[in-house]
Amino acid sequence: DKHGRPGKHHRKRGKERLEGKCSYFGLKYITYASFKCLCKCSIYNKNISPNPCLNGGVCDEMRTNFKCKCPKQFVGRRCEVCKRRSCGAGLCLLTSSPPYYKCKCIPPFAPPNCKTLAPCEPNPCQNNGKCVDDEDDFECVCPDGFTGQYCQVDPDDCYEGDGQSYRGKVSETEEGDECLDWNSEFVLDKGSFPSVAFASSEGLGPHNFCRNLDGDKKPWYGSIIPESTSSAQIATTPVPPTPLSKNDTSTKSFLTCGKPNPKKQLNRIYGGLKAIPGARPWQVSVQVKPKGSTQQYRHICGGTLIKTCWVLTAAHCIDKKHDYRVILGGLNLIQKEQTDQTVLVEETIIHEKFKETPDVIYNDIALLKLKATNGKCAKETQFVKAACLPKEPFTDGTECSISGWGATETSEHGSVHLLDAQVLLISHEVCSSNKVYSSLLDDGMFCAGYLKGGVDSCQGDSGGPLTCERNQTHYIYGIVSWGDSCGEKNKPGVYTRVLKYLDWIN
Repeated sequence: DKHGRPGKHHRKRGKERLEGKCSYFGLKYITYASFKCLCKCSIYNKNISPNPCLNGGVCDEMRTNFKCKCPKQFVGRRCEVCKRRSCGAGLCLLTSSPPYYKCKCIPPFAPPNCKTLAPCEPNPCQNNGKCVDDEDDFECVCPDGFTGQYCQVDPDDCYEGDGQSYRGKVSETEEGDECLDWNSEFVLDKGSFPSVAFASSEGLGPHNFCRNLDGDKKPWYGSIIPESTSSAQIATTPVPPTPLSKNDTSTKSFLTCGKPNPKKQLNRIYGGLKAIPGARPWQVSVQVKPKGSTQQYRHICGGTLIKTCWVLTAAHCIDKKHDYRVILGGLNLIQKEQTDQTVLVEETIIHEKFKETPDVIYNDIALLKLKATNGKCAKETQFVKAACLPKEPFTDGTECSISGWGATETSEHGSVHLLDAQVLLISHEVCSSNKVYSSLLDDGMFCAGYLKGGVDSCQGDSGGPLTCERNQTHYIYGIVSWGDSCGEKNKPGVYTRVLKYLDWIN
């Protein structure tokens, strides 16, 4: 059928994605796990998906797989590693343009190839520090007040609080080891450059100065990795996040709605960027098990927290034969996270005019009443917040956000990690045209996405939020409902129009 759901619970839009087409829910770079798909599909050839080969590598398609042809300075399955000794005794730093690397010489080795010993040529000492040659090594004699191996730290270089606004030049660990550059090959992964993505707000760049990106106790960064050091050996553990507010929250209301406070966090391991916790704090995983059974709960749909004891979801997610619970605050479906809150569902309420036909779902909206414990349901933290209910319509063409753990181009069973993406609100006239959904839509539905396809919600995302932002406040504007296939041309996602159901919700 048009929405092709197994049972009543999934928004699985046709079988096309299971036959090798590259459709997308989430960011364009949603995963690098299925290189065969990324490399061989026509969508890759249109440069809509990323080249699995990094650093200028060329993807060579094979019958059942792919192979990267790497530039001369790179090796690895995806050309992700600089060749051994390509920078002599220095460090290989990655760049976003050809030749995709540059060498950073560590004194006493001199540029350009970092193979020649020249302790004081050029002078590595900054701020008029004097370089003293010491038998193929060097020492910087710093002016009064300046410190650091290269005299780079001036007397006023300090930070307040946890140092999130620190923009100084400390680049050594407490043990005296020199820190890695932010564009080191040991830091970057999958072609992502934090020095670009975070530069404006976090002070990163082509340097190795310490910064506080994740609310830790003070600015940090890792030391140089010897060639024999494994990734596990250099990993450190971030300080566990704490709620913004430690006040008890009554069951009546949260202090705010629609105000996320995400942390831009970097993983301190050989790898790359962490997901951003707290960016979608109203996102809920709705989970089920057969009523009265001892089976484990499993994710079935998304949902949106709108009050401390109330979750908004899709009616087609609800089956009276199931017990329900919700997980709030987490990003990973299979790992227990410190930010998780697990709350049982006391009651499910389906819209009285909910109706399914072979082609469309009407009034696809439901409420979950959470079970209070000691007078509390969900507790407001940095990672658990309510979305605001909308007060007025958003104009067609507005860019809004969708999120969920639904099926992707690489996994028909859904994503383990919470994914999100930006979609555009599509006018009722366009969505009701003959080439899209004709006369199927009523005033309780709207379309969002891209008519060319690519970014879309899918199976497992049902009931989840489409939120739009106005004046830095996020409103739950739509509920993932149905559609024809996932990410297909002229088949955008169809969402329940929350604005129509405000009286019912209230």
